[in-house]
Amino acid sequence: MTLPRPIIAVIEDEEHLAQGLIFNLEAEGYRTHHEADGEAALRWLLKATDPASGDRPAAILLDVMLPGRDGFSIASTLRQAGRYTPVLMLTARGRSEDIVAGFAAGADDYLPKPFDLGVLLARLSALLRRMQWQQPSSLPAQPTATGKSFTLSGHIIDLDALEIRPLDPTGIGAKIVHLTLMEAELLRYLLDHPGKIISRSELLENVWHVREDTDTRAIDNFIVRLRRYLEPDPAKPIHLLTIRAVGYRFIPEP
Repeated sequence: MTLPRPIIAVIEDEEHLAQGLIFNLEAEGYRTHHEADGEAALRWLLKATDPASGDRPAAILLDVMLPGRDGFSIASTLRQAGRYTPVLMLTARGRSEDIVAGFAAGADDYLPKPFDLGVLLARLSALLRRMQWQQPSSLPAQPTATGKSFTLSGHIIDLDALEIRPLDPTGIGAKIVHLTLMEAELLRYLLDHPGKIISRSELLENVWHVREDTDTRAIDNFIVRLRRYLEPDPAKPIHLLTIRAVGYRFIPEP
């Protein structure tokens, strides 16, 4: 039985660029769906990425500067709606602040224009290899000795599966949290440096690979989300601490 070719959603308003992407993606064996308007794209994506949809896109190539609604807003709305299809943002805006803002909105990767087609295809392939993070787990995993799974405040952090699961899956309100790639990478870095005070610029360089002397508060959005996932009381964190005017500190056992 032949599996259907993956669908790649191309959300791009520059017609020549969109048609070039479509041509090359289909030459690589993908199917495509193209939208040029932000509002129309969001409507289609919310419908197409619904779990009940039988023909969901495998990934989204999303331009930032779109008529009607920008890519940041589209990505954020999809994530708030619980739609975890991988998003690769494409934009001419390559400043550190824009890159981190894209990740904060829910993007999984970010490619400034102009880009090399081979790089885009390689990054897209890497995102598709991670598609298992979208799939719900039927059984809670147990902590392992590999360093890839951790327990914290009644949760199992599974970085390979990009999930945070409750230790007691039958408990009231117990649910699986699906992490974006960047949420997982940030959490991985914090877990690898317990007790250390980590500056925002260090996180920018080592998690987002933005090698500029730029300090941005956009990282705070990620910390807020991780606290919501992990802290017993996110308003009074005991694990993910803010160090005023510097950065953060992860405390595994307060």
